[in-house]
Amino acid sequence: MPLFNSQHLKIYNSLSGEKEAFVPIHSGNVGMYVCGPTVYSNVHLGNVRTFMSFDVIFRYLQHLGYKVRYVRNITDVGHMVDDVDDGEDKIAKKARVEKLEPMEIVQRYTLDFHDILREFNFLPPSIEPTATGHIVEQIQIIQTIIDNGIGYVANGSVYFDVVKFNESYHYGKLSGRNIDDMMANTRDLDGQSDKRNPQDFALWKKAEAEHIMRWPSPWSDGFPGWHLECTAMSTKYLGNQFDIHGGGMDLKFPHHECEIAQNEACTGQVPVNYWMHANMLTLNGKKMAKSTGNNILPREILSGENDILSKPFSASVARFFMLQAHYRSVLDFSNDAIVAAEKGYIRYMEAVDGLQDIAPATTSTLDIAAWKQTCYDAMNDDFNTPILIAQLFEGARFINLLKDGKETLTAADLSDFTESINSFTFDVLGLKKENDAQDSGKLESVVEMLISMRNRARANKDFALSDQIRDELLAVGIQLKDGKDQTTFTII
Repeated sequence: MPLFNSQHLKIYNSLSGEKEAFVPIHSGNVGMYVCGPTVYSNVHLGNVRTFMSFDVIFRYLQHLGYKVRYVRNITDVGHMVDDVDDGEDKIAKKARVEKLEPMEIVQRYTLDFHDILREFNFLPPSIEPTATGHIVEQIQIIQTIIDNGIGYVANGSVYFDVVKFNESYHYGKLSGRNIDDMMANTRDLDGQSDKRNPQDFALWKKAEAEHIMRWPSPWSDGFPGWHLECTAMSTKYLGNQFDIHGGGMDLKFPHHECEIAQNEACTGQVPVNYWMHANMLTLNGKKMAKSTGNNILPREILSGENDILSKPFSASVARFFMLQAHYRSVLDFSNDAIVAAEKGYIRYMEAVDGLQDIAPATTSTLDIAAWKQTCYDAMNDDFNTPILIAQLFEGARFINLLKDGKETLTAADLSDFTESINSFTFDVLGLKKENDAQDSGKLESVVEMLISMRNRARANKDFALSDQIRDELLAVGIQLKDGKDQTTFTII
């Protein structure tokens, strides 16, 4: 019998602002769509955190026995700079700056995206459609919206009439915005564009003469609006109504709000039952931004080639760190935080490794069924990974008690316990059983000892020994960095 029959999953629905019992449209099957990356640059750490949240959700739904169709798109056209309807496409802009074809940009950064997600042990989605591969579907949806009286053509572009839509529906119900308030706050912009109202958004944009990415349509040679892409791809593969739609918190408005409007204007149906949004990632208490230098890329965490972390960290440690916070909570990334996470990860994995050395007994003194249910209770409560990790550490404590002979388990209970630990650790959380972090911890201890020896040599003015330690470490690929207050190292 599938586990979903005995477990009662609740999901926080951004649309209602409450946790709701999860009931899929089709029993035993789940349709889930997650907004993927716009592939114009290296995937950033905030993206990795968002996609990791939905990777765990995908994993847990499968663990419960659901057949999941997980669709995550690639946006390779139509996403305008600053998320507005006017200006330049992000991919076209990057292509112009780097003097490359737009599809060269798309290929380069799509490969980077996939490489990073593999490093972090993500499961691939069931379907990964691209916006450029669904131009026909997008044109069909636009025509339907025009035929329904909610889209209008202006100088070769097509816009969604938000005011007309709001006569029959509710624009702003996901983000909590009020159309009258929005109109009042932007009235001074009237007449400055082809739009009837400033809140209207593009379904199709007429391409300027220099715009490379363009397709023929009944209205002009142009390209689709960013919001439309996800409407076309989600409904093509999941139907006009599906279970879960996810993405980052920053997409709630306008992107997801516009998706809802497009779907309802086209089909008259509520498109999604559960809207889920992952929160943001900060760095040292501040927003990540390339412009301020307060930024780190996922690959830089793995290589140690950055000015923020004291050393490299494995992908499993970084994953473990991120899952220690609930997906709806803001998570602050810092050197101290990931160092602490690595120590916890090593300690936990060492306990899991010790399971294989435990012999069964004739009686059980631990209630494994009760402990296992606490793990399910954590995940059933809106995928609460930090609570699950806390329960897994309780399981690690059980392992240590079993190793010390202070508790016992029968063969059946030991088998159940081992299977549960492995399922939640590797199948649900997606951690990998690797020696990288443990080896990294040992390496750090050795290098710190050598740094301490070098500091004493420098204090004693034994510069020959100091230089020898530095040079010999460099010869084996470990570069010391002398800072104002301390010496750190990087593996090169």
